[in-house]
Amino acid sequence: MKRCISIFTIALLLASCSSKQKTEDIQLAKTILADKNLIFVDSLARQVIKEGFNAGSGYSQIWARDLNTFIETALEERTKEEVRGAILVFFKMQQKNGEMVDGYVLKKDFTWHDDTPYYSENDPEHVGFKNTVETDQETSLIQLLGKYITKTKDHSILEENIGGILVKDRIQLMLDYLNRERYNKEYKLLWGAMTADWGDVQPHDDFGCDWNNLSNEAIDVYDNAMYIIALKTLIDIMPDAKKINEWKSLKKEIEINTMKHLWDKKQQKFIPHIYPKDSPLPEGFDENKIHYHGGTTIAIESGLLSKEQIKIVNDQMLENVRLSGMPSIGLTIYPTYPEGFFKGWMSKPYAYQNGGDWTWFGGRMIQQLVLNGYTKEAYQQIQPMINRVVKNKGFYEWYGKNDVPSGSGKFKGSAGVLSKAILLMNDWAKETLDKK
Repeated sequence: MKRCISIFTIALLLASCSSKQKTEDIQLAKTILADKNLIFVDSLARQVIKEGFNAGSGYSQIWARDLNTFIETALEERTKEEVRGAILVFFKMQQKNGEMVDGYVLKKDFTWHDDTPYYSENDPEHVGFKNTVETDQETSLIQLLGKYITKTKDHSILEENIGGILVKDRIQLMLDYLNRERYNKEYKLLWGAMTADWGDVQPHDDFGCDWNNLSNEAIDVYDNAMYIIALKTLIDIMPDAKKINEWKSLKKEIEINTMKHLWDKKQQKFIPHIYPKDSPLPEGFDENKIHYHGGTTIAIESGLLSKEQIKIVNDQMLENVRLSGMPSIGLTIYPTYPEGFFKGWMSKPYAYQNGGDWTWFGGRMIQQLVLNGYTKEAYQQIQPMINRVVKNKGFYEWYGKNDVPSGSGKFKGSAGVLSKAILLMNDWAKETLDKK
């Protein structure tokens, strides 16, 4: 009898907790849908994105990694044909070795010095460029192509013939390039140059964006998580491809080896880098004290972390924000690299990618919190990002100490990730209210 009462009591407690949670969810849903700041920021984001596909004010170039983060909103504010055309220019600019450019610009707008501009006979009107310290160009393009196809159902873009090669075959050429030129056989993971987290600036030369004799080969979670997402994208949009089993096998391999070599089980965080050759770090400097917020966010998007692990790393991000005094979880890294490790103005802590606060990645973490069942936390943690957009009436590229805005004032990557985060929260709220 006592046991029956005990079970009955537990059942009542569970029902009570469930009822309380449902009530809290309904209240949160109403709050989200009534939040005028969210409505304002989404509207402003759409206005900014409607202006074009370049990265933002101060940037005439169209970048794959940027477009990847606002293409879904762009498809709602521009015509499908315009977006399709912008994507196809990337494939026209593909190099003969399969390599993809970072981005492109009309020849008349190519006004800066570049030792190695990229040209293609398939599109003589444009000039391409690439920050060769990075390894996310090919994977960004595949992801944005997948988002385009998913939203428009326009699979015909895969059959577009460019220079005698179909887009779907050019995709495989990109994968071949990565597996040939940026694949470490020992760790069976992609590599790039040592940069701060997802960044495209290496420490020991003035420009910092091109691979050279000062570069250090490094393996990090960001590049490999981006690859996992790209392979998953291909599996989803081309399930009948001849290479489907190869892609599935490669995806599994990258997933296993990323967690095997880059996940620190004891500290429940990703280590910043593996250096297969020479390390650029000062003697005695423990790089593994640094948390990489951006790479961790992309790892969550790729499906590498469980729901429990997502809570752990999110709590770490919040603690890093508290300790740093920075405004939001868009904080790139914490702690920062020491002053002078990077050259130029990025040598200062909390400048640019050395600890600057980037909504461009913070907004993606908000998206992942919603998608993984942490909408309450997402709504709380998006507030600093929303409030500064309202205050500044714009989407700045990054923020320094005391929330000081820097860089482009209309950074479309930031606009895109916030617009999508707001959409996800609104969808959750509407679904919650429909169930009540």
